Amino acid sequence: MRCKRIGAGAALAAGALAVTGLAFAPAALAVTPQTATISADCGTFGSGEATLTATQDGTAATLTVKSSAITAPIALGEDSISSTLTLVKSGGGTVDFTATKNPAMAAGAPVEVGPLDGTVASGDSLEAFGGSLKMTVFGITITCTATGPQSPGPFVFD
Repeated sequence: MRCKRIGAGAALAAGALAVTGLAFAPAALAVTPQTATISADCGTFGSGEATLTATQDGTAATLTVKSSAITAPIALGEDSISSTLTLVKSGGGTVDFTATKNPAMAAGAPVEVGPLDGTVASGDSLEAFGGSLKMTVFGITITCTATGPQSPGPFVFD
């Protein structure tokens, strides 16, 4: 009988520790909004609407850029575009998101780059307007800029 009481007591203690651990576990962080659209101008390479999608895991954040208005001038292999997306902080300064990540694209296909990796702080409010997206393909750099503020508004990181 004594073994059963010790076993039950140990189980209760373990359960209490598990609940306490959950109470002190960090809350999941999120960026708001998760997607935003901009009107982008990439010079001779095209212009039009682009969608930015953001994720956050602690201080690590990623952004993906997709645009059906801006197309690949030639067929491009997977992970062949070196990209840097620079976003403007509301309090001043910028944050860069960089990577050489993209899906394979046929000539004329919508452009997609990312996920691009960056570091954010809690409370950062980042906007594409005033920043740029630089993509380097076969040694040629293509620079795209937003022609107005992103919609529905800046990315705010928890």
